[in-house]
Amino acid sequence: MPLSDWMPLLADGAVITVKVAVLSAAVALTMSVIAGLGSISKHAFLRVTSKAYIQLFRAASLLVLLFWVYFALPFAGIELSKVMAAVLSIGLNIGAYGAEIVRSSIAAVSKGQHEASIALNLSPAQRMRKVIFPQAFARMLPSLGNLMIELLKSTSLIYFITLADLTYEAMIIRNNYYTWTPAIFALLLAAYFCLATLISISVRLLERSFTGWR
Repeated sequence: MPLSDWMPLLADGAVITVKVAVLSAAVALTMSVIAGLGSISKHAFLRVTSKAYIQLFRAASLLVLLFWVYFALPFAGIELSKVMAAVLSIGLNIGAYGAEIVRSSIAAVSKGQHEASIALNLSPAQRMRKVIFPQAFARMLPSLGNLMIELLKSTSLIYFITLADLTYEAMIIRNNYYTWTPAIFALLLAAYFCLATLISISVRLLERSFTGWR
């Protein structure tokens, strides 16, 4: 198995995959919190806008969204780099799912906690920041962890806009070493498994840290 020829290419691909995954996760988590809080806002404009975003991006195919952002936006005079198109597409799509996790986790905080924070004469913003959201955050961590693993797996779609990620590099290697196809894809599976395991371990450590008081 000519690993010495493959590893530099796979390492370069892994760097792109991790870069896109980390930047997409930042966009997705930001959109999750904004749209999740917006969907339960008392202000109709924020509530309707947030729900429209959630419904639109949950219904959209990620691959079609990626093609639209990268290939269609230039016709409107907006030309994004491959990395930026990938980050925006994946981040906005996954963020719509994350918003529902944020919304449901906040709704799961007991009514008594809301009433206790009101009794302490806290403002609505203080109640959310100091009492409700910290408790909801501990609840949403396992679901957000699963979502981040889905996000990682979604990055393999950027192969279709010829961004040189892990999948793209594996396909290049396969073209040159066709008879080694099973071994090449086994390496690819192992690489995604290792990255997903790192996410799982990180989320479990975070979960342990935020639930230590229970």
